[in-house]
Amino acid sequence: MSLIRVERLDDLGNLKVLKPLWLAWVGEQMPTLEEVWQLYLRRFTVDHWYRFLKQRLHWTLPKLSTPKQCERWSDLMPMMTWELWLAPDIVADNPLPWQKSLDNLTPGRVAQAMGSILAAIGTPARSPKPRGKSPGWKSGQPRQRRIRYPIVKKTTTRPPKEQPETA
Repeated sequence: MSLIRVERLDDLGNLKVLKPLWLAWVGEQMPTLEEVWQLYLRRFTVDHWYRFLKQRLHWTLPKLSTPKQCERWSDLMPMMTWELWLAPDIVADNPLPWQKSLDNLTPGRVAQAMGSILAAIGTPARSPKPRGKSPGWKSGQPRQRRIRYPIVKKTTTRPPKEQPETA
């Protein structure tokens, strides 16, 4: 592991920013400083991608029960992103009333227009059941309750209140 301390200086050699920037490199061979800086600049793209996953594609929304389910859901995120990057040519822009129409669609706008594609493709789901009173659980069929895990809450511990001294 290599640590790099970056300080920004003005023309006179004085510090522009008081706090230095610390970068870490973990790998077999340390790249040149120019390459490290280029890699550092890529982080903005990655940060925006994570924000897009969380806000637009609802990466963290499902309450999944097992780590394997979480892993499968996370494995779908890059595939969904690629679909959105590759689909602008096959979707028509469907702007909301306050949005301007775009020629080059962003992944968010492609996601907004995917409803027409999904409607044309159809669904693998079965047709809905008829309405009315449900027949209920079949008699004799074994049931197994879902495993419930305890909720982990982060709490802040407050210092104990000092007792006033009585004389």
